[in-house]
This record gives sequence, structure tokens and C-alpha cells, in this order.
Amino acid sequence: MTVNFIFALNVIQCAGLFANKIVLALFALELGASPILVGILTALFSTAAATLAVPVGRLVDRVGGRWLLVVGSTGAGLGLLLPYFIPSMLTVLLAGTLGGLSLVFYNVTTQNLTGLLSTPETRARNFSNYSLTNSGGSLLGPLIGGFLVDHVGHTQSCLLLALLAFMPLFMLAARWKALHYKIDPPPEAKTDNIQKGGTLALFRDVRIRKTIVSASFLSSGLNLFSAYMPVYGHSLGLSASVIGIIVAMNATAAFAIRVVLPRMIAWLSAEKVLALSFVSGALSLLLIPMFHHPLILGLLAFIFGLGMGAGQPIVTMLIFQFSPPGRSGEAIGLKITTNHLTNVVSPIAFGAIATAMGLWPMFWINAVMMAAGTYLAWEKDN
Repeated sequence: MTVNFIFALNVIQCAGLFANKIVLALFALELGASPILVGILTALFSTAAATLAVPVGRLVDRVGGRWLLVVGSTGAGLGLLLPYFIPSMLTVLLAGTLGGLSLVFYNVTTQNLTGLLSTPETRARNFSNYSLTNSGGSLLGPLIGGFLVDHVGHTQSCLLLALLAFMPLFMLAARWKALHYKIDPPPEAKTDNIQKGGTLALFRDVRIRKTIVSASFLSSGLNLFSAYMPVYGHSLGLSASVIGIIVAMNATAAFAIRVVLPRMIAWLSAEKVLALSFVSGALSLLLIPMFHHPLILGLLAFIFGLGMGAGQPIVTMLIFQFSPPGRSGEAIGLKITTNHLTNVVSPIAFGAIATAMGLWPMFWINAVMMAAGTYLAWEKDN
């Protein structure tokens, strides 16, 4: 089925993205970067998404997904070749920027296609399965990245990850004609998809607005964890492989919770599960700077992953469900734009805090943000 093909593409893209993040962060540290510069590097992954997600969403609604997936894979691969041929802080930053381009093209397209290729009866299951592919990719990515850095070095890691980024191009080429009839909209959709009221009209819908704010809190918390857990592990003298395993525990938990997520939603409600995910995130972030042992840090990363893993597919499903007909790609793009506007600002702000005061205030302030998300999500259900 075509939706399973979308899942396969997403696993590869997610694995490459998370491997890129850990490799580029460790590469920057090897080149002498400060925590705030690592924060800038992390923010670059989000800059393209913050500026381009809504236009990309409109393109998805009008012309379909094939060419946008090609652009995403090509950009990520070319970006990683830059630090391979010219190892420097500038090329590492450029690789982060192009990685962000891949992120926005893939995320908008694959999330929207998952909804479009689903029926009302299969939508919850397919979004849950889509989130499982995210978990699988984010589990493999840090493990691959840490292993590569330890065994082949930073520059060779970039080359191998570039080859991984190009792999979806061959998959798309093999099914190019078949995909045209399944994931590209019919000609009438390209003219009838009128953007009534503009993008801000979507944000005025209270259901969409509250869900988007909840999504931004989840995305920012996960992004900061991915950025600064390697920095924290590095400050403790842990090896790249151990850091990769700790970060991968987050993805392991996310995968586990998403297997049972449809039953949890049926038992409670989507909003209550979302509120509990914020509670889990706040508690784990509060405790992380109190411990140095890698086993305890791995356990806390697992608890954090339980919360983030449950929350993310819920907000994506709700955004698709609440979006007007013919504008689901744009609504998802608006969610991604809001997420990444937060992700552009928060790593730099928290990086400045970490540089000036150490890492523990950054974790604790992020925990407060998670606690605020608990209130917002619980209020939506009442």
C-alpha cells in the first residue's frame, strides 16, 4: 500500500536527520564550539521549517508530494557533503541549514499524505503507525551517529550519512509513475483549492490554535533535549556511543508508548493523554541535572520519551482533523512553522543560559515550560 511506502521513506529520513544532529553537534564541539554555538546549529535545523512550512503546505495541497520529497532528500545529502569536503564550522552550519530544508519538505509532505491516504476509520491507526516510523528513525539515528563518530570520525560520518540521505531518491524513482496516481492531487484540486481567509484564518480557529501551541511546547522540549543532552554528556566525559545510547532511550520509549497509544486515547481522551505527556516531560527534565550516572540518565531519557512520544502524534492527528477541506497541508505547515519558530529561538536562548550559568538552569526552565503545557492540554479537555 502507498501509505506503507510513505512510512518507509519517513524511517530513512528520520534516521538520517537524528544521526545528522548528533554528528554535527559533536563535530562542532570537536571544532571548539561553545554551547551557544551548538544552540545556533540546532536552530538552523528549524530556520527553514519556520519560514517555508506554510508555502510548502500549500504546494502539497496543490501539486502533491513526489517532487517535494525529491527536493528534501537532495538538500540533506548535498548539505552533508559540504563538511566532508571542507571541514569547518561554516560548512557544519551550512549542513544544518540544508538539513532543515530536508526536514520541512519531508515533514509537511509525509504527514499530510498519511492523513490523505487514510479513511476516517484508519486515520488514528495510520497516524500512530506514522509516529512509530518517527520513533524507529529517531532510535536508529543517534545510535548510527554515535557509532560512526567513534569508528570512522566526523568527516567520514558526514559522507556516509549523505549516502543515506540520497537513498529515498532511488526508492522514489522505482515507483515514480505509480506514485503519480496515488499521491498527486487531480487537476481540479490544483485550481479548486482556494485559500479562503489566508493562513491566519486557520490560526483563529480556537481548536487549531490551542493544538498548535501544545505542539510547539512538545517540539521545543524534544529539540532542546536532542541538542543539550549530548552537550551534558560531553561535559561529564561520556563517549559518543554512550551519549548516542542515552539519546536513543528517548526514542525507544516513544516507540513503546505509540504501540499502545490508540488504546490509551480510547480509555482516557486525546487531551488527557496529552496532559500526562507534559507531566512526564517536566519531571524528567527536572531530575536530569541532578544525576551523572549514564544508567540513570538513560532511565530519565526513557521517561521523557514516554511523554513526548505520546504527545506528538496526538497533536498532528488533531490538526489534520480540525483543518478545513483542501487545506490540511497548509494547516500542518502552520503547525510546523510555529514549532520551528519556537525551535529557532529556544536553543539560542537556552544556549546563552547554559553558557552563562551552566546546564542545569536550562533543563529546569524547560521543565517549567512542560508544566505550562500540562495546564494548557488539561484545559482543552474541560
